[in-house]
Amino acid sequence: MTDTPTPERMRSVLLELARSRGPERTICPSEAARALDANDWRKLMEPVRDQACRLADEGLVEITQKGAAVDGRTVRGPIRVRIR
Repeated sequence: MTDTPTPERMRSVLLELARSRGPERTICPSEAARALDANDWRKLMEPVRDQACRLADEGLVEITQKGAAVDGRTVRGPIRVRIR
């Protein structure tokens, strides 16, 4: 069993992946969760998504769904993350 990554680590991985993809493209939060724990990534989906929302609050990323900017805290279903 592995330790849960810190919020700072989750933020770092989200930003790294989004920056590497560029502002024209998005990442799925599951990509960050898998990078943090390839075997047990599903348990990280909620905390990773929460950190993506915090990054959006800070203006560092944009949360989208079907190409439109959304509030990651209130939208249901899959979201994507794009670097700003």
